Amino acid sequence: MFTGIVEELGEVVRFLRQEGAWRLTVRGERTVEGSSVGSSVAVNGVYLTVVEQSGNLLTFELGPETLGATALPDLAPGSPVNLERPVRLGAPLGGHLVLGHVDGIGSVARVSPERGTVRMRIVVPDPSLLRYMIPKGSVAVDGVSLTVAALERDAFEVMVIPHTLSVTTLGRRAAGDRVNLEMDVIGKYLYRFLQLGEAGDASVLDALLARQALARGGDR
Repeated sequence: MFTGIVEELGEVVRFLRQEGAWRLTVRGERTVEGSSVGSSVAVNGVYLTVVEQSGNLLTFELGPETLGATALPDLAPGSPVNLERPVRLGAPLGGHLVLGHVDGIGSVARVSPERGTVRMRIVVPDPSLLRYMIPKGSVAVDGVSLTVAALERDAFEVMVIPHTLSVTTLGRRAAGDRVNLEMDVIGKYLYRFLQLGEAGDASVLDALLARQALARGGDR
């Protein structure tokens, strides 16, 4: 569990693209503290597991699902990345609940300076994701907790303050860049509840489970 409050800007040192799991190595100073093999770290909002730690370097493995569902394949040596360690129980929740499970990839359409801040418009290729969003609600963009400033049929806007621009990758984003999106988990659970209807509506649940079983069978 994360909060969307980026702890530091890391840097990609190596990105080994190979068959099966790719290996991503990033450099971080603060994030390395308390992180070891098996630890969890959010990299641009993606929940990854440390498979190797040496000095200030953390290495992760990225499987086909992560590579296909996130914008991490766009990274290259020298790329900055947002890093955050999991929140500890009892620690202040400065942002919002972020799981590190990316729901989709957005595309930055416009970056407009406004009185020292920046208004960023992000197009969502999968409009169904917008059903989890509300104006003034929360969204994580590349792992950064932000507030929805405007909502459209196929896009949304956020306002980014100077501090966030300086300490995250958002200050380097330009039109055309791809970003990882995670919708508010509360909205997703609420939608799921409404989709199922009443708690005792077993027919709807059975249909969903049957569809899931069929999908799994097709993957074999």
